[in-house]
Amino acid sequence: MQETDSQSQEQATATKVASAPAKSRTLWGDAFKRLRKNKLAVIGVCWIIIVVVVALTADLWAKPWLGSPTASDSTTMAETSLLAPCAEHPFGTDALGRDILVRVIYGARVSLSVGIMATAISTLIGLVMGALAGFYGGIWDTIIMRCADIFLAFPYVLFVVAMIAVIGRGLQNVFIAIGILGWPSIARVFRSAILTVKENDYVDAARAMGASDARIVVRHIFPNSVASIVVYATMNIGGAILTESALSFLGMGVIPPTPSWGSMIQDGQQYLLTAPWMMIMPGLAILSTVLAFTLLGDGLRDALDVKMKDA
Repeated sequence: MQETDSQSQEQATATKVASAPAKSRTLWGDAFKRLRKNKLAVIGVCWIIIVVVVALTADLWAKPWLGSPTASDSTTMAETSLLAPCAEHPFGTDALGRDILVRVIYGARVSLSVGIMATAISTLIGLVMGALAGFYGGIWDTIIMRCADIFLAFPYVLFVVAMIAVIGRGLQNVFIAIGILGWPSIARVFRSAILTVKENDYVDAARAMGASDARIVVRHIFPNSVASIVVYATMNIGGAILTESALSFLGMGVIPPTPSWGSMIQDGQQYLLTAPWMMIMPGLAILSTVLAFTLLGDGLRDALDVKMKDA
């Protein structure tokens, strides 16, 4: 009798397990699981979060503790100028006696804002141009891709410098120039994705049901092409930070005394032998932040690859 009851319970349990609804799996859910297993990508995400939090909260603690990132005290400049890293000034001071750590922190605001805004502008323009070229083809494809070839034929930094010389310096003009000139690569990526996706049966079905071209692109093609755009845009943020640093180093970026990592390196180059920390500290900030976005982009590329399987 007990054996019969035990068998009945086992059968009931098996029936419940079999009848239980399976957990739904999505591309982004599986990608997040794979991303968490990528240690380098996790390190990149953690460092980006640290940089963002430190930059956003700097007014609460950095300025009261380390002083102003722009103003200098002429009465104490002789005593605080070119101090080596110490407990009071962990990154040392510059020739005007300003703390380099607080300038690196506030410089992160400039670099992150330029990276994000420039990437947003270039991504928006690239998506529109790539959609027109990939979905309609023909004359649209020819015109847009030839324009992209013209943009890509010029050295990128030189092209940005020329545009800054025309529209003027300043933070807003910097990310506008970088964003406008960065669209061709994203347009090519999105165009390739559209050419792969638009021949699928669900696109033909949507077209047969009378869906407009805009609806087909936004509701059917874009969601299935967004993975490659996310990866490229993430890496593009690091590229925009490097471009902004190069512009500031050349004197074409943000207007002093606003701190920028590139301008800090430019200020420190004449003190390379006597005060190397003036160049090393902002250089490490650029290196670590760009590397973090690159690691995150690599991790997203692997995580969003539908051919990959969980270990």
